[in-house]
Amino acid sequence: MPLKNYGVLKGRPVARKLGAGQSPHYQVHVVDDTTDYRIAVNVASALSPSELEYLIESHFQHPFLDQLAALPIGWHTLPHQPGGPALDFIRANLFDPRKLVPLPFNVPGPDNDLNEKIDHYIQRALADEEATIYAFGERWGPEAGKKDKIFGFLPGNGVHDIHMNQGNVGPYVKDDGVYQDGALLLHFPRQDQWVGVFLKFQSQTWHTDDVNGHQLQPDVSGPPSDTGNTPDPFEPGGLPTPQAPDGAIRIVAALANALVSPEVETVTLLNVTGEEIDLAGWRLLDRDKHAMPLSGRIGAGDTLRITLQAPAMLPNKGGLITLLNPDGLRVDGVTYTKAQAQPGMTIKF
Repeated sequence: MPLKNYGVLKGRPVARKLGAGQSPHYQVHVVDDTTDYRIAVNVASALSPSELEYLIESHFQHPFLDQLAALPIGWHTLPHQPGGPALDFIRANLFDPRKLVPLPFNVPGPDNDLNEKIDHYIQRALADEEATIYAFGERWGPEAGKKDKIFGFLPGNGVHDIHMNQGNVGPYVKDDGVYQDGALLLHFPRQDQWVGVFLKFQSQTWHTDDVNGHQLQPDVSGPPSDTGNTPDPFEPGGLPTPQAPDGAIRIVAALANALVSPEVETVTLLNVTGEEIDLAGWRLLDRDKHAMPLSGRIGAGDTLRITLQAPAMLPNKGGLITLLNPDGLRVDGVTYTKAQAQPGMTIKF
């Protein structure tokens, strides 16, 4: 079942502690106008392999940032649905998953482990009185009469699960859900800069179902195994699962705000492979999940400009574009903001 108390904390960081020990978490002490919180960020996995996959986008952009900035300081419970600030690594096109890389949490030397990568931006936020941190995850507490075990404030209270929260295996399948992923975002108003910190366990798969956020499983029809036993797909070492998008076709450009009437909106695709690809069964999805079926063929290394047909559309105030293959798996996805959708200008991704 989904996380019970998913949301986002908006506040000011006032202290931090690097992750260490058998269950290492990078810890941040955050305050709003009335309450203290501890943000507990996993920097290692309890399942093998232990290194988390991470991505830090130092100039993060997304259409939902305006909604986020408008939130009052404090904790906000979020519904598990699109259209608001709730995060979904897969469906909200937050970043290119091919950029995720595994990294140990503690390695000798400067700026070469996950603790230090996160700490660089937290330290910067601590030194900037205007900086704001947004922690997406599940809230615990307040724990009446119990001090926080790291920073000592009373009562204990905080946010954890600051990582992808779908596509899990083993005992963690129960935490699966859609539009409930965790992350850290930091806003530095003086530089008009947003920084996104995104974390994923290597045991989690990229492709999940749209209802429960469970791993999508491959077709297992065929002869039985030598043992006669079917592996449990939700256990480590079980059935193989679809991994990160292969990116055979990329979304490289879009015209969202044309200067003609009636308005013509286009999306440009690039076949990065060395083979021609038949687009029969492929689909483009817009921000509201309206689907446009594709057809024709796109040659090796060629581009193809698609004119969108209703109900699919590209809003001028910012939107999402997602490309699905005939199996319904996400191959690529992009976002654009209102500022990028300039009249008559093609957006380059």
